[in-house]
Amino acid sequence: MFPIRDHNPSSRTPYVTYALMAVNIAVFLLYWPTMTDTRTVMQFFDTWAMRPVTISAGMDWHTVVTSMFLHGGWMHIIGNMLFLWIFGDNMEDEMGHFSFFTFYMACGIGAALAHVAAAPFSQVPTVGASGAIAGVMGGYLLLFPRARVDVLVIFIIFFRIFPVPAWAMLGLWFGLQVFNGVGADLNGGGVAYWAHAGGFVIGLALTLPLFLRRGGSSYWARTRGLPPHPEAKYTLQRSNIPTVRRRR
Repeated sequence: MFPIRDHNPSSRTPYVTYALMAVNIAVFLLYWPTMTDTRTVMQFFDTWAMRPVTISAGMDWHTVVTSMFLHGGWMHIIGNMLFLWIFGDNMEDEMGHFSFFTFYMACGIGAALAHVAAAPFSQVPTVGASGAIAGVMGGYLLLFPRARVDVLVIFIIFFRIFPVPAWAMLGLWFGLQVFNGVGADLNGGGVAYWAHAGGFVIGLALTLPLFLRRGGSSYWARTRGLPPHPEAKYTLQRSNIPTVRRRR
């Protein structure tokens, strides 16, 4: 199940969101040719990826930031940039460009520290913008719980797009991070689920002052949890495949 878009248009160009996407993609493309050379890429990650054990020892603090702009493969970066593209523009629209950038970085740093707290002696290098983007998703949930999000459901050969409220999609995502985080603690694992969950909670908390300035629960009452502007309408194109009627 993959979110592909929301029905929540932004009123201004999300320059910071686009810039963050561009930087993440550019950095990945710079070292992507070395991905086939295990020794070279591990040396690169040793310098720029975050290892909780070194942070716990008070070393390599720069990696808390640099690791946010590294990714482990094509699916990793495509998934992260898709989520940032869907949810980042609306948060930037509500916060303003500079405040959104500060918010994004704070969520990423907080998510990294949450991972260190959960696995302080892990030597596995941690990379990815997932923690920061999880914070964006947490803030989005607080401001637009009933915004419609289109998700693509793939089940073997079944493909279908369903519009679902943001609270259902984001709530399910957060629940899976917590569930998988507990499972990883018990069985071991290579995904920083607690960074995702921590970033989500941090993003929600950092968005709370904005939510309260808008009126808190009265803001929800005015908007009914929907975006405070007309939602985007999408029409699916008709298929060019002719309909073959069943013979009787």
